[in-house]
Amino acid sequence: MSVLDKAKMKITQQIDPVPLEPTPNPPAQGESGLTRGRRPEWLRVKLNQNDDYWRLKQLMRDKTLHTVCEEALCPNLGECWGRGTATFLLLGDICTRSCRFCNVKTGRPLPLDEEEPLRVAQSVREMNLRHAVLTSVDRDDQPDGGAHIFANAIREIRRLQPGCTVEVLIPDFEGDRDALALVMDAHPEILNHNTETVPRLSKRVRPQARPERSLAVLRMAKELDPQALTKSGVMVGLGERWDELLQVMDDLRGVAVDILTIGQYLQPTRHHLPIERYYDPAEFEQLAEAAYARGFQWVESGPLVRSSYHADGQARIVTRRIEDDARFTRATQ
Repeated sequence: MSVLDKAKMKITQQIDPVPLEPTPNPPAQGESGLTRGRRPEWLRVKLNQNDDYWRLKQLMRDKTLHTVCEEALCPNLGECWGRGTATFLLLGDICTRSCRFCNVKTGRPLPLDEEEPLRVAQSVREMNLRHAVLTSVDRDDQPDGGAHIFANAIREIRRLQPGCTVEVLIPDFEGDRDALALVMDAHPEILNHNTETVPRLSKRVRPQARPERSLAVLRMAKELDPQALTKSGVMVGLGERWDELLQVMDDLRGVAVDILTIGQYLQPTRHHLPIERYYDPAEFEQLAEAAYARGFQWVESGPLVRSSYHADGQARIVTRRIEDDARFTRATQ
């Protein structure tokens, strides 16, 4: 048995497989089976467990790291891990909030691990990443919400993997500008904070967050580092109206957000919010067109889109901007 096969067997015994298609709620009387029964064809995915997938899984275990790919039961886990990319989950795997769409554990978290940024950077170097994505649970128990861990991780990646661009998907830090400044002073190329849903549904979907605070975080990020790209994401299928989605786009452009992701909400377990309806691929195309018409530089809109989906492609905006600045400098010299 090869070393890789032994690693596969060991990891499989330690970690439960990710249920990419959890058991749906049974249809209520008079309900469409499309929303409560088996998922439509465009939402069925198969876990791609190639050698890159197992290599990455082994690396995460060896470094005692968490990925949001696993914790949130991301439907793109097989695709992304199969091509050697992942989103690192900082600040532990226990969240202090209880968003009703999210599968990450809620409870009393462990103390922060100050060595975590170094281990993340070492993993980025071992994977030879050109673009790394960092996110976290909410840590409202910490004075700065864990912001310094983000900042330290960015700096360690810069040190160990020069040239690697970094995206951070941050919590709202309870609107604390000083905490946000810690992250922005480390100059991530992309600052992502998700609004998740329309304002009318926000209290039901993410009870400890506020839509106006999320917009304020995105606005302050641009003020603190105008060169950084800002990004936000929205789920559909929770009962929102089309006009409400368009208003969210307008609100995000009102604070100069550059990148937007739109994806189908998928109920992780029967204990989470139910799916009100599935959007078909044509509707996601219409939403993308509406977003581009409002001035977003990059839009990912599709049934399986999640915050970090194709994040390496979005980093091309950064690359293009650097190249354009270099050409301008040469032309004016």
